[in-house]
Amino acid sequence: MIQGESPDRSYKWLVVGMLWFVCFFNYADRQAIFSVFPLIKQQLALTDVQLGVVGAAFMWMYALFGPLAGWLCDRLPRKSLVLGGLIAWSLITALTAACHTYAELVLCRALSGLGEAVYLPASMSLIGDYHGAGTRSRAMSLHQSSVYIGTIAGGAISGLVGQLYGWRWSFILFGACGLLFGFVVAKFLAEPVRGIAEQQAGTPSLPAPGSLSQQLETLLMNPIVRLLMLAFVGANFVAVVFLTWMPSFLYRKFHMSLSMAGLNGTLYLQLSSVVGVLCGGLLADFLARKFAGGRMLTQAVGLLVGIPFLFLTGWAATVPAVILGMICFGYCKGMYDANIFASLYDVVAVRQRGIAAGLMNSLGWLGGGFAPIVIALAASRYGMGPSISGTALVYLASGLLMFLAAQRTIAQAKPRG
Repeated sequence: MIQGESPDRSYKWLVVGMLWFVCFFNYADRQAIFSVFPLIKQQLALTDVQLGVVGAAFMWMYALFGPLAGWLCDRLPRKSLVLGGLIAWSLITALTAACHTYAELVLCRALSGLGEAVYLPASMSLIGDYHGAGTRSRAMSLHQSSVYIGTIAGGAISGLVGQLYGWRWSFILFGACGLLFGFVVAKFLAEPVRGIAEQQAGTPSLPAPGSLSQQLETLLMNPIVRLLMLAFVGANFVAVVFLTWMPSFLYRKFHMSLSMAGLNGTLYLQLSSVVGVLCGGLLADFLARKFAGGRMLTQAVGLLVGIPFLFLTGWAATVPAVILGMICFGYCKGMYDANIFASLYDVVAVRQRGIAAGLMNSLGWLGGGFAPIVIALAASRYGMGPSISGTALVYLASGLLMFLAAQRTIAQAKPRG
C-alpha cells in the first residue's frame, strides 16, 4: 500500500497479522527467562528476591522509557520504530545467553525493556489508523492474542530447551527468530496517514500539543484517562505476578519438571485468554455501537467476574483445581485485555494516541515492576499460593475503577441517534 492511500480491507488485516508476529516475539522473549529461573538461581546462586529484581529490571526500564517512546511515536514513522525495536530487543535477547554474573543479567534485562518499550505505542497507533471505530476492538483483540501465544511459547519452549541443553540456548533461539522476522516487517509493512480512519468517518483529527510535558498534562487532566490508567496499573500488577511466579509455583508446590512447570504455568491461562480476548473484542465493538463506554463496561465485567477464579488459582490444593482457576481467570483477563487501548482511544485525540499508549503502558509496567519483588517478600512470610490469591483484592479495585470510568463516559456522552 502506498502512503496516503486508503487502506483496503485485506491489507489492514494483513497489518494486524504482521504485528501479531512481532508481538509474539516481544512476549516470547520477555517470558523465556521465567521458566528457567530455577536453573539460573542454581547456577548463579541467587535468592528469590534477586530473581525478582531480574524480572523487575525489564519492567522498570520498559516503564521509564514509555512516555518518551509514545511521544516519539506521534512524530516518527511507526514502521521504523516497530522494526528498530524488534531488531534491538532480539539482539539483546540473544546476548543474554552470554551473561555469567548477576549484574550482567540485570543489565541485559533492563536493556531488553528499553528496546521493547517503543513497540506497543507504535503498533497500537498503526492499528488505530488502519481500523476505525467499527473494527478497532476486534483488530486490537486479535493482536492481543499474540501476547498469550507468545507467552506460552516463551515459557514452554524455554523450559524444554533449558531442561535439555541449558538455559542459555533458549535466548539464542528466540533472538535469532526475531531478527529473521525483521526482514518481513521491512519489506511488507507500510506507514499509513495518521488519523485516516477518522478522516474517512468524517471526524476531524486535531493536532497534538508540541511538547512532551504539554501532552502529558493534557492527558492527565482527563479524569476518565486517569481512571483507565489506574485500573491498568492494578490489572497489570496481577498479570506480572502470574508471568513471573506461576512456573516456579508449580515447580515447587507440585514438584513438576522444569519443562512441565513452564508449560502448565502458561498454557491454560494464556489459551483461555485467547478465547476471552476474541470474545471481549466482539462484545466491546457491539456495545460501543449501542452506547459510549461499552468497551469499558466489557473490561469491568471481565475484571470483576475473574476475582473468585484468581483466588482459587493460588489457594487450590490440587493440580486440576489450579488449572480450573487458571482457565476461568484467563478468560476473564482476556475480556479486559481486549480493550485496554481501544477504550483509551475512545477518550483521547487521534494525534495523542502514541503518547497516551506510551504513558498507560509506562504506568502499568511501573506498578507491575514491583510485583515480582512484592510477591517474593510476601511468599517468604505467607507462602506463594496465599500471596497469589491475595492479588484478588487488587483485581477488585481495578474492576471498580473500570466500572466508574464506564459510568462517567456514559454520563458525558451526547445522545446517539
